[in-house]
Amino acid sequence: MQNSQLENARELPPLPAPQTATEPDVGASLEEVSAVNHDDNGAVIQLGLDDGYAYTKLALADGRLVAIPSRGRIGQAGITWMDAAQQQIFEYDTEGSRYAVGQIDGESTCYDGYPISGLHRAIVQHAFQEAKLAGHSVHVVSGLPVSSFYFKDGQKREQAISLKCDSLKIAVQPVSTGGLYATQRLPVAVAFHEVIPEALAAWYDQVIRQRADGVALDARLLEASMAIVDIGGRTTDYVVVQNQGIVHRSSGSLTRGLLDVQAQVAREIQKRFELETLGEQTLAAAMSFGSVRLHGRAHDVSGLVKAAQHELVVQIHAETRRQLGMGAELDTVIFVGGGSAALAEQLADWFPQQRIAEHPGFANARGMLKYLQYVCEEPASRN
Repeated sequence: MQNSQLENARELPPLPAPQTATEPDVGASLEEVSAVNHDDNGAVIQLGLDDGYAYTKLALADGRLVAIPSRGRIGQAGITWMDAAQQQIFEYDTEGSRYAVGQIDGESTCYDGYPISGLHRAIVQHAFQEAKLAGHSVHVVSGLPVSSFYFKDGQKREQAISLKCDSLKIAVQPVSTGGLYATQRLPVAVAFHEVIPEALAAWYDQVIRQRADGVALDARLLEASMAIVDIGGRTTDYVVVQNQGIVHRSSGSLTRGLLDVQAQVAREIQKRFELETLGEQTLAAAMSFGSVRLHGRAHDVSGLVKAAQHELVVQIHAETRRQLGMGAELDTVIFVGGGSAALAEQLADWFPQQRIAEHPGFANARGMLKYLQYVCEEPASRN
């Protein structure tokens, strides 16, 4: 990355100017900014929504972190639950179509229209329900991959951003599927929605620090030249921030992620055991435990998983070198996303100044919540 690339940087929404703090690595307090932007009305719940192609993750202002698989399909579940406490598949209606979400073999989410689809809304609504938000209105910040949010020259893709903002506000109604104890669940309504680049959300998570005595900026990270590498389900995103500006020549997306590993493992298992199909939950178990149970027996497939992971790592490493070079001018490189946790050993020595974020799978969701709380122009009225 060269300093001349700052000519292609785009400024971020302004953060409060750092000031001297009692702790050496923390800047100015953001409590006053929070007080200006937010009243004490608790009717609406704030949350960060990292609505990925593999997992949908929520970060809530009360400190909870919630994750569900982004797994669903169009149509009814076809199951009546005798005991609602045992229900694992749930149904939702939106725009005249019904979707089943939960522990099922779902449809692929790896297509460009997923973030504005009914399937997406049903999965997000299910995440809201799992977070016990039924009957509430929510204010949400979510994301798009860097290349879906920006053109390469740094101009925003306004149409794509607007479509996603509007789509999540479309009503989704939970459906009672019957059963002896089934009850009707109340929907969660999205009253406010803003979209930011996904990896950039992790930058906000790094520089905005929440402490026991309030919230502050980390002055050292704010001034640092920082690269975020976000390894997700379908995409790997890169964002370089220098002097609070995004350097677009060193930022972008690679359409590769952990779902490519899953797809390759599925193909190899089907080939080895001569299977026509492989259920999504069986595949998930193979990815988690390195074994698959077929015809009543457990079979070791850990070698297939490692080979697929290695292929992905080679692709991501090559793209990382294209985007960031050797990283000599970067102060820090931070890996985030579920892929950074799953591939931690393979990523260990790419840069001397690198580290993996704490709970990297939730870094974007945490940053989206912080952006909502302390940066964006949220409506004063929460209704």
